[in-house]
Amino acid sequence: MRDLFKKIFREEVIDEDISIEVSESDGVRSLHFASHAIQSSMRLKKPFHLELTYTRAMMMFLLFHARPRKVLLIGLGGASIPKFIHQFLPDMKSITLEIHQKVIGVAHLMFHLPPNDKSLKVIHGDGISFMKEHPESTDILMIDAFDPDGIPRNFRSLSFFDVCKSTLRKHGIFVMNIWASDPHYDLYIDRMRRIFEGLILIIPTGKPGNQIVLGFNDMPLELNVKTLRSKAKSLEKTYGLEFLAFFNQLMLHNHQASNTITFDQ
Repeated sequence: MRDLFKKIFREEVIDEDISIEVSESDGVRSLHFASHAIQSSMRLKKPFHLELTYTRAMMMFLLFHARPRKVLLIGLGGASIPKFIHQFLPDMKSITLEIHQKVIGVAHLMFHLPPNDKSLKVIHGDGISFMKEHPESTDILMIDAFDPDGIPRNFRSLSFFDVCKSTLRKHGIFVMNIWASDPHYDLYIDRMRRIFEGLILIIPTGKPGNQIVLGFNDMPLELNVKTLRSKAKSLEKTYGLEFLAFFNQLMLHNHQASNTITFDQ
């Protein structure tokens, strides 16, 4: 499968226990961590747009949070989402934690990550430690952290998801990217459901592919299907992302009673 890509960058980082590769194919540059799996992708002619479907689906928090001012991201990769927020949501401040310094360097060098400024900050550090030190500090928490073996082991525990929830402000939303084929998938869902007291929604983005989980710190203010569908159409026009298709997937894979989205509580 790797033969489909033209490899343009490779570096072994022994002290950080990571191997980074960057490839290109048909005008798309991709980041890999010592495997065939693509971690991030960027269309060279549109470096600030979201190339991969799952990254676009992660923006579905906009459907449920009218005015988020701050987002905390754990895991940088090729910086797709921080770049998109910086470019198209200028009123939102983002902080991204990345544990590997070399990944940050590659994001600047190969993926057009801008330098830190008043609305965008990328920090070299441990995301879990940062969250513990900053409770109730963010409106949106996005988890998109992978190592060569998948989601890191310390991102599976009940205590991890508890820390995530404690980082959210009132009406805050947790967003996590997981693989439907992950052998621990059911474990993740069960633990998220327990910590968020059933207030989770799942958005499939492929077969089996990535699945985006939304966890709510408290009951969303708007759950009317008609209203949310109308808002999805409006967001689609504003940002050029397929919000309506993601909303339809959300409706297919979660509960609804009459014209209202419901939760397993």
